[in-house]
Amino acid sequence: MKAMILAAGRGERMRPLTDHTPKPLLPVGGKPLLQWHVEALVAAGVREIVINHAWLGGQIEAALGDGRALGAAIRYSPEGDNALETGGGIFQALPLLGDAPFVVVNADIVTDYPFARLPAAPAGLAHLVLVPNPDHHPQGDFYLEHGRVEAEGAPRFTYSGIGVYRPELFRGQQSGRFPLAPLLRRAMGMGQVSGEFYSGAWLDVGTPERLRQAEQWQGND
Repeated sequence: MKAMILAAGRGERMRPLTDHTPKPLLPVGGKPLLQWHVEALVAAGVREIVINHAWLGGQIEAALGDGRALGAAIRYSPEGDNALETGGGIFQALPLLGDAPFVVVNADIVTDYPFARLPAAPAGLAHLVLVPNPDHHPQGDFYLEHGRVEAEGAPRFTYSGIGVYRPELFRGQQSGRFPLAPLLRRAMGMGQVSGEFYSGAWLDVGTPERLRQAEQWQGND
């Protein structure tokens, strides 16, 4: 099983920290955010990893290289100066990811979620990990009922940025910039998205304040 780490975000809310450093390389607990994910994936048996990048992406390649030092085999999907959004970024990387289901992880989260428990072959087009709604996103994203994720319903939970996708989710798409959410909602309408709820440690590192929270959490781990 392969994985993709989404690392192409500009990190506008993190400025000035991200003016000269790409957000995925910001340090937490003495390591770049990206490195935590690579190590966790390798520990779960996922060694083949694709990382997309845009803003200051050369720094990411210089920092992680081919991944051998971390026990991984890393390939890159550069997006130039204009990031392709989540959907477009994954679509561009599909030739590197192959024909089988693959894991996707947002680079800008910290979590102790055990990647080994993700399904290698979800029954539908996608499998999402949902978490309790954080204070900055109280409305949540999706409804979960009996292992199936729905676009509507209550209570709603937040998408963690961790999932498994089949390449078929992107069938009919064209190269370019587009979001992932509409594809997921379409698949939900067909009953093709499974999910799980995770109540363990998870934090969206979207602001300098939350970066400090992540630092405290990892420092006490």
